[in-house]
Amino acid sequence: MNVPYFTLLYDYHYWANERIMHAAENVNTAQFLATTDTRWSLRRTLVHATSAEWIWLSRWRGVSPKAGLNEDDFPTLESIRTRWHTGEQDMRAFLAALNDEALQRVVQYTNTRGQPFAFPLWQLMAHVVNHGTQHRSEVAALLTDWGCSPGDMDLSLFLTQRSGQ
Repeated sequence: MNVPYFTLLYDYHYWANERIMHAAENVNTAQFLATTDTRWSLRRTLVHATSAEWIWLSRWRGVSPKAGLNEDDFPTLESIRTRWHTGEQDMRAFLAALNDEALQRVVQYTNTRGQPFAFPLWQLMAHVVNHGTQHRSEVAALLTDWGCSPGDMDLSLFLTQRSGQ
């Protein structure tokens, strides 16, 4: 594992997140807050994804939060977008200070239920991007149902756009 690999993954992650946020600007308040028996609301899903990333970065820095962000603190898409961008800046600062040796470091943390765990940093960093993909796909399905598809979010599309081809 090496830092450029993870930098690329996180560049993709934030590119895809921005596509989701841009598409979500087209929903109305009822859609933003709507829940079903099988799906969280758009708001809850976006807050959850933002919260999870904040929790993981905190753990990598040696702090194990006991709870995630409170959904009620994010009444609008813009409030989520603001927090999402702050989280991105924090993650990019973390990535900029990272070296290949640090990726092998075992991170010991306690989850929000108080259970202890320990994994190499590189595995946890891969998890965060994968977790983001899961929730982006859930949000993309909602948005597509409402006629607001974020479009393709494939890594290959990101790479093609990034290379200017």
